[in-house]
Amino acid sequence: QLQLVESGGGLVQPGGSLRLSCAASGFTLNTYTIGWFRQAPGKEREGVSCIVKVGGRTNYADSVKGRFTISRDNAKNTVYLQMNSLKPEDTAVYYCAASILYSDSIDQRAYNIWGQGTQVTVSS
Repeated sequence: QLQLVESGGGLVQPGGSLRLSCAASGFTLNTYTIGWFRQAPGKEREGVSCIVKVGGRTNYADSVKGRFTISRDNAKNTVYLQMNSLKPEDTAVYYCAASILYSDSIDQRAYNIWGQGTQVTVSS
């Protein structure tokens, strides 16, 4: 029984920050690559970031590079997405997902375990 649960979403003003959490159960999180994805209303789901299994190499979409940071706390079996300098275009449902691949791909096709999503709304 492999499960991911996202939390930490909410309403924030432009320029503000949020930290999303992705808690894993049923598996040791650092044995999977964990990705963050987002889907805005009427838009396709897009990759945001990932942290690669074991070694912890990270990757970011150009749209969030320098603003978002992905990290992993092995003791808590949790991956985080720290989101700073938020923009209205960051508004979306954010999902975390797990992949067995030792790869920094943020293509959703590489991921087979998905959380339920958490809403992030950036608005004044």
